[in-house]
Amino acid sequence: MKEVLKNLNNLLFENDTVVVAVSAGPDSMALFDALIELKEQKNINIICAHVNHNTGRIGQKEEEEYVREYCKKNNVIFELLTIDNYSNGNFEEEARTKRYEFFEQLIKKYNAKYLFTAHHGDDLIETILMRIVRGSTLKGYSGFSKIVEKENYKIVRPLIETTKEEIIDYLNSKNIKYFIDNTNLEDDHTRNRYRKYLLPKLKEEDKNVHLKFNKFSRLLLEYDKYITNESKKCLEEVYQNNKLDISKFNELDYVIKLNIIYDILEKKYNADLVNINDNHINLIFDLIKSDKKNTFIDLPGNIKLIKKYNVLEFSVDNNNTIDYCIELCNENILPNSDKIEIIDNTDSDSNYICRINNADVKLPLYIRNRKEGDKISVKGLNGSKKVKDIFINSKIIKKERDEWPLLVDSNNNVIWIPGIKKSKIDKTKEEKYDIILKYYKGGNHE
Repeated sequence: MKEVLKNLNNLLFENDTVVVAVSAGPDSMALFDALIELKEQKNINIICAHVNHNTGRIGQKEEEEYVREYCKKNNVIFELLTIDNYSNGNFEEEARTKRYEFFEQLIKKYNAKYLFTAHHGDDLIETILMRIVRGSTLKGYSGFSKIVEKENYKIVRPLIETTKEEIIDYLNSKNIKYFIDNTNLEDDHTRNRYRKYLLPKLKEEDKNVHLKFNKFSRLLLEYDKYITNESKKCLEEVYQNNKLDISKFNELDYVIKLNIIYDILEKKYNADLVNINDNHINLIFDLIKSDKKNTFIDLPGNIKLIKKYNVLEFSVDNNNTIDYCIELCNENILPNSDKIEIIDNTDSDSNYICRINNADVKLPLYIRNRKEGDKISVKGLNGSKKVKDIFINSKIIKKERDEWPLLVDSNNNVIWIPGIKKSKIDKTKEEKYDIILKYYKGGNHE
């Protein structure tokens, strides 16, 4: 943390105003304390931004009050966002969007120069590993940057070269209280599994592995900057008015083509590609290579790619229904942004989990949206029920009914309505099964 304080001292000038995101967790409390230590020396103005996600987790109100009192004690302005409700979509991404909208409001309100967040070196390792496994862009594989230039301010992550262990040691040495979010200890979340099982092994190999990942990140960002500049020179030649000229596109090197595709998608998704993975990119390139003169594919978020002879058109599909049928693989991100993945273990028996014995079904398994007449033999009930009636009884609106995934086997038997009902095929933890599936509503992937 000595290096963090030194860097902050070099970065900040007299009367600078900064916004710092403080959750009451160890990382943000360490960063907050470091800024407070410089407050009197530099005469800087600190705005503490606390978000109460209001999810029902025990301790959130206590954390809010602790940060409020900490600000009062240190003569720091306290600003609070309480999220009152969420849509029935991707919780993680929606929460992140609302947080950063709040931060930007404070930047403007106080004319702040910097937004400080407490992402540290271990976070960077986890992010890079997850994106390598899931698939991403060159920039995505880099994780995140220490400094991000925005239009009127900078996002700064001063702890990026610091480990969690160093942060905890710093807090303990100064007897600073912090809170632990117990959901960060659960294996249900992908990041938690990387944190608990992979990170310790890497640190056994090299206690300074976070610095190696940091160097890797910076190098990838430099390569990405160069390739992006080169691809921008080609973009206008091959892509105009939402249409890609396939002949001109095919003349380019693959890495430039890939960068152009990601650049187009970033614009379509407002730079948020969390629901786009390697499977989607492969589908796009397969569509481009296809001999069919008129064909299309659907991507998450109602984005439709239509191939007409030598042109690939990127458009928003405003139809109420997205028809899809996908063969089950390890990770399945669906056109409506839902996700179903094969997992190794869980103690959960909720409707978001389905256990299957391969001997009871006709393989391969598929994920598709509902069809007229679909029925399911509901677990615990005699006979079968119409899927449509189950949706109505569950108060699912019509558009969501039409897009909601069903798991079926090759005989078209409905095995599972993820998040709602399971069929008699589903096994308990005590019974014999080969596959465990987990459902994420709205693509809540991490």
